[in-house]
Amino acid sequence: MRRCCPVACTIRSSAPDAASVSARADAPLMLDGSFVPTSHRGLTYPFGHVGPEPQQVLTVADGLRWVRLVVPGPLKHINCWLIDDADAAGPGVALVDTGMNLEATRADWKAMFAGGGALAGVRLTRVIGTHFHPDHIGLAGWMCDHHGCPLEMTRGEWLTARMLAADARDAVPEEMIAFWRGAGWDEEAIERGKARGWSGFRRIITPLPLGYRRLVDGQVLTIGGRTWQVVVGSGHSPEHACLLDATRGILISGDQVLPRISSNISLGVTEPEGDPLGDWLASIARLRQLPTDLTVLPSHGDIFTGLHARLDALDREHRDRLDELEVFIGQAPRRAVDCFGRLFRRAIGPELLGMATGESLAHLRRLEVEGRAVRDVSDGVWWYRKAA
Repeated sequence: MRRCCPVACTIRSSAPDAASVSARADAPLMLDGSFVPTSHRGLTYPFGHVGPEPQQVLTVADGLRWVRLVVPGPLKHINCWLIDDADAAGPGVALVDTGMNLEATRADWKAMFAGGGALAGVRLTRVIGTHFHPDHIGLAGWMCDHHGCPLEMTRGEWLTARMLAADARDAVPEEMIAFWRGAGWDEEAIERGKARGWSGFRRIITPLPLGYRRLVDGQVLTIGGRTWQVVVGSGHSPEHACLLDATRGILISGDQVLPRISSNISLGVTEPEGDPLGDWLASIARLRQLPTDLTVLPSHGDIFTGLHARLDALDREHRDRLDELEVFIGQAPRRAVDCFGRLFRRAIGPELLGMATGESLAHLRRLEVEGRAVRDVSDGVWWYRKAA
């Protein structure tokens, strides 16, 4: 029997009078009349397309709240999650992801924790980072320092973050320039990349604590008297942690499963012979072993149900791209930059060139691994052709 969506049940069962609701920090959201579930391409959105307003929180289930913070670029926002918790010092909340290290983001958090704010008097017991990307752990060190709480991440994500933060070179390494040239960047694009400099990661996160608590796939965490299982995926990042409350059927999916877009899957200079798309497809297969009727709380976009439908769509989309790319390189040898028109629906300008290059290379590399493509090198440029 299909379980009741805990989000929808929370909305239906909450019928306080106006006076009691108005005293709550999330009152404007609870009274919003636009909480109408909507469906699209096999997914149902229990909240419709309503999310927390700036500096507000939204209760999505008992002991589970939602904060939305602005990020620059096409994503526009990141969803962070607060889970009621307790430690030796008393009650508090566990925070899943923190937002970017931006002045506006810090101002939003300060306003929420200030007297009269949505989180006035609330203390963090721990910060959980789903993965190392700066929109997720950009303020992790700042939060841990302010609240005196630990940071919890998988080892792969922690070490990647520490490695990137420790790389303090100012000049772009020659290996990176060779990587760009190999992918087909022209000299103008390479000069733009060099002008941006290196070691940008350490400038867009606050310093991380020297120690952390390790999360492991399958590990069961007790947070506020409820159990959450760590479910690890990869491809978008090395060892991405999702959190599953199997009892209530809730999955905090981070960037591993998003409702309307596919997470960026990039081959990078740090592991140029890796297979991130293969890792991603394998993770989809593993995640498909979870129940289909989970309520999924993604890092970008709206809360949804229909996990298997979304996983199937993600799998099909990437496999279709691989098939199309195989045909394309069968017509003539191609560089990574030549493949953008086959992979992306938007024009790729300078601001998206790096991500598009990584994604293009990930698909070409996957064709190599599957024995469907061969890479030749000419004057430092990588040319991909269909395998005979």
